[in-house]
Amino acid sequence: MDERRSELGQYLRARRALVQPEQLGLAREPGRRVDGLRREEVARIAGISAEYYLRLERGRDHQPSDQVLAALARALLLDAEAAGYMRRLAHAERVRERGAAPPGVDDSVRSLLAQWAHTPAFVMDRNQDIILSNALASALGPGYMEPGANLVLQIFTDASREHAVDWRGTAHRVVAALRLHADPADPRLQEIVGTLTLQDPDFPAIWARHDVAEQRTGQSRHWIDPIGWVEFRWQNLAIPGSSHVLVTFWVDPGTPEAAAVAYLAAQVQQRINRRTPIEGEQTAG
Repeated sequence: MDERRSELGQYLRARRALVQPEQLGLAREPGRRVDGLRREEVARIAGISAEYYLRLERGRDHQPSDQVLAALARALLLDAEAAGYMRRLAHAERVRERGAAPPGVDDSVRSLLAQWAHTPAFVMDRNQDIILSNALASALGPGYMEPGANLVLQIFTDASREHAVDWRGTAHRVVAALRLHADPADPRLQEIVGTLTLQDPDFPAIWARHDVAEQRTGQSRHWIDPIGWVEFRWQNLAIPGSSHVLVTFWVDPGTPEAAAVAYLAAQVQQRINRRTPIEGEQTAG
């Protein structure tokens, strides 16, 4: 069985289990034992044969038409992002060719981050691995907003569970974004999913839902010593020509949060000044 057709079948089964008959105007008969919809119900609502739908779930159909996929999206109550993800699975579309190395971070992006002295920012890849951060982001999130950290792994830590404003909602959104953007054949994705499946009690059920969603903006809070917890807004910006995302954090000017950021920026600048010799000064040795 083709691996990508199998992915489509898994997706159809997962989404079918989440749709209740009442959502589509179907009566729930007494003693119904099926989680979600039956295969024949999906097929009938989509206007295709039950036999053909069964082949799709079992990965035996080569490439369903866009009309069939649109009908299935309506039957399964998929939004635009979920429908697009289903089409990608069906047509085996990938953002990059399998085996091709993703492009590195452009020098202009590096320069941009370095010049943002009062804006924490970092760049992450499609697996939500952080590959570049500016000094203020590293100071705001030491250990978890620095190169080498992974946002998905971070959200399933005890610290995130304790301090996130809406941990469960955040976890669902982060996992949905991971599924939307990552390549199922990527060994790094498989490593992240395998690690969390074995180590976290909540992750398997969240991953099994096959939710997909774009993360565009939101709120998060961060500890700034000695000020305390500071609420930030963040915005994700796609970097043209790559699968990378630029994440920026910001607060409203003239607020206590802005004063906290200014304090942190001053601390960062002091550390930079201590490492940078004064012009004309010779270093020892």
